[in-house]
Amino acid sequence: MRLALIVALAAGILFAFVPTVDGEHASNAIAPSPPTPQAAIEALLAGNERYATDTAKSHNPPSARSGLASGQAPFAAIIRCADSRVAPEIVFDQPLGELFVCAVAGNVPTPEIVASLEYGVAVLGTKLIVVMGHSSCGAVSAAIEHRDDTSVLPGSLPMLIDQIVVPCAINVDPADPNALHNATVCNARQGAAELLKRSSVIKDAVAKGDLKIISGVQNLNTGRFEIQRR
Repeated sequence: MRLALIVALAAGILFAFVPTVDGEHASNAIAPSPPTPQAAIEALLAGNERYATDTAKSHNPPSARSGLASGQAPFAAIIRCADSRVAPEIVFDQPLGELFVCAVAGNVPTPEIVASLEYGVAVLGTKLIVVMGHSSCGAVSAAIEHRDDTSVLPGSLPMLIDQIVVPCAINVDPADPNALHNATVCNARQGAAELLKRSSVIKDAVAKGDLKIISGVQNLNTGRFEIQRR
């Protein structure tokens, strides 16, 4: 209880000193900031449709820089894979300042990622968290290939890949042509579930209706992001 109070007070202090922007943001947003979690989902999907159909509208002119320097109020947070082919601002057609993006190989919610998302929710007022997987994910592929012994991987990779092996890579048939896709979907869903388990800040915001968490996979060939529902 005491710890929770300290966290709440700290968040309040941080909020008081973090400059934010109002209404349409200072980042040349395409439209006013989505007022609800559901509206945030719709805004991202609409932006992804523009990206996939080559009708993107977002841009970041020099005139937007002063507003961005004064603060941020991102409406959505993204856990993305560190893969160089995945860029949420481009994929969801959003200008700078609209998305709070955290990157780690395999879009796994590590403690540092969870803490970053808590900051986005408690301090910046983020309304949506997206766990964003993608096709041809090297981390998921490695988890399938080395699921029986991740220790053969270099450096600290076993510690990361183990989080994908169980429960996702271990439960697919490597000979199945859809194994990588199925494990990628599982991994994104698992990431969303883990956020609720690991963070009372995030869980409470979801319970109050102030936040939604979704998971999905971007197809690198088409550019389309598909929400993966349970």
